[in-house]
Amino acid sequence: MKFKEQLSADLKEAMKARDQLRIDTLRATLSAFTYKRAETGKEDLTDDEELAVIQKQVKQRNDSISEYSKAARTELVEKETKERDILTKYLPAQKSEEQIRETVRKIVAEAQPGERNQGGIMKLVMPQMKGFADGNLVRQIVTDELSKS
Repeated sequence: MKFKEQLSADLKEAMKARDQLRIDTLRATLSAFTYKRAETGKEDLTDDEELAVIQKQVKQRNDSISEYSKAARTELVEKETKERDILTKYLPAQKSEEQIRETVRKIVAEAQPGERNQGGIMKLVMPQMKGFADGNLVRQIVTDELSKS
């Protein structure tokens, strides 16, 4: 089942349960799909494009949580955290830090001398991690591993 279909079905369930937070979160994500379709000019998005939209929504929630934490707005941190948790259920299982580190070590070992910088390694790692790991965590691990080698 496509993400959009699953989100729509879950939205109906949330409406029946009168779960306003889930309703708002799912509606915002479905709206983001509509914006993405308009942006690309396509009638339907591919599964990868829909996944990218959901990942972007999760990233926005993470950024908001970070900013609200700095401002000591605990009620907003709590709301954003709940929204992020709702959306992460639609993402594929995330790789552990050790799995990411193992992949990065392998790529660093195989990389050409000209590619042994953060940008070069990230270009090699991210296609393998797309959808399975947070880009900021991958960047942090790449930086750590490059400093060790």
